[in-house]
Amino acid sequence: MPRLFIALEIPADVASELTLHRGGLSGARWIEPPDYHVTLRFLGDVDRRMANDIDHMLSDLSAYPFEVTLDALGSFGGDKPRAVFARVVPSKALTELQGDVERQMRRLGMPAEGRKFVPHVTLARLRDTSPVELAHYLSLHPIIRPINFTARRVALMSSRDSTGGGPYVLEAAYPLGPSYPNRLPREVQRR
Repeated sequence: MPRLFIALEIPADVASELTLHRGGLSGARWIEPPDYHVTLRFLGDVDRRMANDIDHMLSDLSAYPFEVTLDALGSFGGDKPRAVFARVVPSKALTELQGDVERQMRRLGMPAEGRKFVPHVTLARLRDTSPVELAHYLSLHPIIRPINFTARRVALMSSRDSTGGGPYVLEAAYPLGPSYPNRLPREVQRR
């Protein structure tokens, strides 16, 4: 069974800019730049039938391309740091897209996502990194100017069963907006 998640891909130029923050932190396992993404919904191990239902649902998303902004580095884990990330500034378009994906997954019978949606790009997984060392690292690695890109499609991705961090495989991509060939707004499709 494939282990799936739904995400926004990070363009190569943005990934390259994020790599400037790699290094200088003990216990960090740095994510490879091609594996950078913003997770909209983790799905886990699903059977082929559910994967086909998810594929069909994603092909019918009605969102349009929108701007994504990365503005700071942060961490998860508090006193036991487990990850360094680039924060994604929440926007109405991103929140609505993620909410739509979540509602559709619930309609397909998937359990509700147990965690609050915190948009981010994971840069490193941490092991045995002290909070003091992490705080020092973060103070030396600010994102000086916000990094922007346009999200133009949603990706269905798979990963191997591991401790996280890739490699990830793009299973399918779904363009946002009606401006692509063979893509009409829902109102037109239903007539």
